[in-house]
Amino acid sequence: MRIRHNKNFTAGAVIAAFMLIVILVGMVWTPYDPNAMNGKAKMLSPCLAHPLGTDNFGRDILSRVVEGAGATALIAAATVAIGLAAGLIIGGVTGYYGGWLDEVIMRLNDAVTAFPSILLALVLIALFGGGKYKIIIALGVLFIPSFARIVRAEVARQKSLDYVASARLMGAGDMRILFLHILPNIVPVLLPSVAIGFNNAVLAEASMSYLGVGVKPPDASLGRMLNEAQGYLMSAPWYAISAGAAIILLVLGFGLLSEGLGGDGHAS
Repeated sequence: MRIRHNKNFTAGAVIAAFMLIVILVGMVWTPYDPNAMNGKAKMLSPCLAHPLGTDNFGRDILSRVVEGAGATALIAAATVAIGLAAGLIIGGVTGYYGGWLDEVIMRLNDAVTAFPSILLALVLIALFGGGKYKIIIALGVLFIPSFARIVRAEVARQKSLDYVASARLMGAGDMRILFLHILPNIVPVLLPSVAIGFNNAVLAEASMSYLGVGVKPPDASLGRMLNEAQGYLMSAPWYAISAGAAIILLVLGFGLLSEGLGGDGHAS
């Protein structure tokens, strides 16, 4: 795969790196305790002490945005990891062997992807309860079909190439060929889909937290912060702008990276 060295890729790398640094720093240090309330400092506008102001409980918005971005990114990364790991196995086996197993699993994939992902996630959360780990599992399961479809198509293409035939002539078994030869060769094809999947997971987590079924309070969540801020759009617009900007930067950075990697596929 040839990376497109263009302005989009460079901008995406810079934005993604900036957000990653902010999140990593936020894991060990924030200006204030993100959950610390201060009744005397409610809805302060941005100032030196609170660069992004405070919320309706007097909590420092910068600290909560940093913590919320970290929680969102962690959930998105874990979601993509689950979908990708299961998709590699399912797509690899079905693409390599084909036959009735391929038909059955792909039809199940089609059935799952026929429904809106957020709606299915909400159904799963309603059945098993909310919370950070339940969201990761629910979204991870919903991401499996798209990754499996991408892997299946690429494995089916790769298995007819000369290097696979050479491996067979040298006595390599099916599992060795699949996991040590074919799957490593399709990693470059998967990278754009991973970036797009991360974007979709960020938006899905933010949407679910906005609806109140995501990260449990008092822990910070960008989606929940947007929900809380909507009642103060006129009196304290910095509240919504701060959380919204963090979501936009996460999505924009990885979206531009995906463009630079040459991704035309999708994962959601």
